[in-house]
This record gives sequence, C-alpha cells and structure tokens, in this order.
Amino acid sequence: MNIHSSLEDVYSKVRDFHSWPTWSPWLISDPDCRVTYGEDGTNYAWEGKISGSGKMEITADEPNEFIRYKITFLKPWKSVSDVGFAFLNTKDGVEAVWTMDGSLPFFMFWMKPMMTTMVSMDFQRGLLMLKDCIETGEVPSKLEFLPNQAFKGGRYIGRKTSCKISQISEAMRNDFESLKKWIEENQVEISGKPFAVYLQFNMNQGTTEFTWGFPTETKFEKVPEQFIIDNLPSCRCYCVKHTGPYRHLGNAWSAGMMHERAKVFRQNKKAHPFELYETDPDQTPENDAVTLIHFPLK
Repeated sequence: MNIHSSLEDVYSKVRDFHSWPTWSPWLISDPDCRVTYGEDGTNYAWEGKISGSGKMEITADEPNEFIRYKITFLKPWKSVSDVGFAFLNTKDGVEAVWTMDGSLPFFMFWMKPMMTTMVSMDFQRGLLMLKDCIETGEVPSKLEFLPNQAFKGGRYIGRKTSCKISQISEAMRNDFESLKKWIEENQVEISGKPFAVYLQFNMNQGTTEFTWGFPTETKFEKVPEQFIIDNLPSCRCYCVKHTGPYRHLGNAWSAGMMHERAKVFRQNKKAHPFELYETDPDQTPENDAVTLIHFPLK
C-alpha cells in the first residue's frame, strides 16, 4: 500500500500501538473491546465479545525499515503467528507491506486457503484505513449495528455477475452503468434504492457472484438477455450501517460476519445477504455515503 507521507511518519504511526484502534481491521468491528498497553510500548492485548482475545508484542524492529511482531490468539481458538511490517521509500511516498506467517490448529488444515484469502482481505482493509489515517488524520469509515430491521422486498430488474473479489468495484460499476443507461433509455420507473445481492463467496478461490438491481414495478414484455427480472423476498435483517467511501465497505461486511460468528444474531443461510445504497454517489460526498448491509435472520 502506497502512503503519501514521510517514512518517519508511517513508521512511527505503526510502531505506536495506541494508534492501532483507529485503523485496526478487527477492532472496528468491536467498539466495546478492551485494549491494554504495555508500559514500555512494545506490546498490547485485547479482549472483546466480537474480536476474541489475544496479545501482540514487538520482537524486532529497525527504525524506518521494518517491525516484527508475535501475535498470540487466545479466543476463539489458540494460535501463534509472526507478523511484520516493512517500509520502503518510493517516489510517491512510502510503500507499506503487511505480512503474516503462521499456522492453524492441525484439525483445521482444510481451512488454510480460505483463511489465507480472509487474512489478506483483512490486511488490505487495515492498510486502506492506515493510509487514510496518516494522509488525512482520520478514517472515514463509521459502523452502526442495527438489529431486527424489516425489509419489505419487491420486484427488480438486475444483472448477475461473477468475478474475483478484488474486482468487485470495477464489476459493479460496469453493471450499474449498463443497467442505468438501459433504464433511462426505456424510461423505466424505479421504485426504491439500488442494491447488490451477494449470491456466493468462494474464499478458497477468492471469487464472488452477485446481482446488482434496481427495484421497479414496471411490467416488461422483454428485457435484454444480460438482464434478469426477479423478486427480492421480504425479511427481517441484522443490519450494519456504513458511512463513508465505498472502498471501506469491507469493514461493514467483515463486522457483520464477525458478529454472526460471535452469535450476536442467527443468520438465515438460505437467504442471501445484500447491501442497499441509501445515498446517490453523484450527489453525495463520498465520506457521507451511507450503505446498509443486510443479513437475513432466521
């Protein structure tokens, strides 16, 4: 991740554990997590209902070059990993690289590909927040947790797409523009906010399948073959409200999944989760964009 700042500033921000709650990809999901710091500044520990418990300590560092840590997870399961940051000056700032080397309990060997993808996504989220924190002085990603929200469902026109998880933003933009153009050309009346339904996440392969849709009551005789007409069922949902740029939406999805694993709610595995876009990106500053992530309940 390239950060537009000095090498000294990036190194000192990462070296100071007191800054971690601001940009940690895990602590953002657990605002009530208790964090304690070692007096010498070389370690910290956490304990929370959502994020579990563990500790991290610096094992080696070279100012403005690298920092190495040992991270010990105590809950929800025990494991120990080596984690590191490396820093390199570039013409555009500082390249920050975050790595982990560890192992799962022997009985969870089958989860290695999925865990590799998930940890990589977590690190990417953390680096994005670290970049904003250093470059602007804040992280524009706010989460609110809204249990038992009613969603009325309804008919929609949409487009289904499969892609790499890393390509979601580009794929969604293409689908949005394609659908919006056809809707405007055919004067289709839209009856609600646009949304994206996530049909599948394959963490082993790092792929996803989703449908982008616009609610509409319009009756169609025929639509282009790349589009679909379907119904989104009514349901009650656990919602995570995200305020901030779409590049940080992964924080909301990760938080929802962490809350489900912590048994804050029981997700209906037969119903697909979806995100609803409350604000128009053409009329709303990106830091004020509101998106609701819906997890259907049992």
